[in-house]
Amino acid sequence: MTRTTQLHQLHTELGARMIDFAGWDMPVWYDSAIDEHHAVRNAAGLFDLGHMAELFVTGPQASSALDRALLIDATAMPVGRARYSMICNEMGGIIDDLIVYRLDETEFMVVANASNGPVVFAELVERAAEFNATVDDRTDDFALVAVQGPKAEEIVLRLTGPDLGDLKYYRVAHIQLSGEQVEGAGIEGVQGYAARTGYTGEDGFELFVPAEYSQALWNALTQAGAPDGLVPVGLAARDTLRLEAGMPLYGNELTLETTPFDVGSARLVKPKDDWYVGSKALAVAADEPHDFLVGLHVDGRRPARTGYDVRVDGRVIGVVTSGAPSPTLGNNIAIARLDQTPELGDTVHIDVRGTETSATVVELPFYRRPQ
Repeated sequence: MTRTTQLHQLHTELGARMIDFAGWDMPVWYDSAIDEHHAVRNAAGLFDLGHMAELFVTGPQASSALDRALLIDATAMPVGRARYSMICNEMGGIIDDLIVYRLDETEFMVVANASNGPVVFAELVERAAEFNATVDDRTDDFALVAVQGPKAEEIVLRLTGPDLGDLKYYRVAHIQLSGEQVEGAGIEGVQGYAARTGYTGEDGFELFVPAEYSQALWNALTQAGAPDGLVPVGLAARDTLRLEAGMPLYGNELTLETTPFDVGSARLVKPKDDWYVGSKALAVAADEPHDFLVGLHVDGRRPARTGYDVRVDGRVIGVVTSGAPSPTLGNNIAIARLDQTPELGDTVHIDVRGTETSATVVELPFYRRPQ
């Protein structure tokens, strides 16, 4: 059965084109995916992330449980810090990539991808069983919306007050919303969390509030952002934004068949003598040949899509994991996973619907926001 977020009716009222995404009925675009993409790069976009899983790990040994379960040193995380991490199986394969937020000394929130939420929850429950810690799936308790783009901060601060502007990247804070600058918003006194995180390559915030306030928050943000060009953004633009930013997508770059070493995430792997799930396999993988993720500028008018072969001198050396026209750059781009490390500027060839198309190896990410 297809699930819906708390904002589903609002999306249909806005005329969004809806699709099934990881078992959820989600907006893929509202009017124009390209216009939505440009709005995020130049002003701000509003995203419904209610399909993401919010998993809470609490208790005196919550940090130790996460140290065991994930590629993370949760015990060393300060309160208010967010960390990107992964959960692997015993063979070192990636079950999911996720973000861990330390909300208190004994409370963490783990946000997992929608497609993997149930699996990650089950794994966390099993891996935390030997610790004095509790794992709760609170996905249905929260609405999660994001505001991303160069205007995101001033829009969000109209609902939270100026102090949130001091929140640094990959930090999280408890918030109490205010409706002083948005008349009749219906959010006065609502409490939740704000994280300075995102999946677009732009500055922005992800806001977690009780589910019953989802529409009030969305409407308040829409009103607060109207003078700055804030628009609702669907999955299509979210994908091209994250692709330009070189951010991996589970099911494309990341799979159970890949280890962190195959996807440029060796920095996440903890020391060989650690005791987390997958540590033995990853200690071996660290010394073995592995794949590499590279960026490609693709020639021609047709984009390279997921699954297309990448060749050098007629030999297949890898596969395109994500590819699309880049609205920001004005050309076709792709991420590929290769079994060798080409030099920047090298030429490879991609089988695009039976036509050999050249592509140039470039550094990831394709886009970096102006500082």
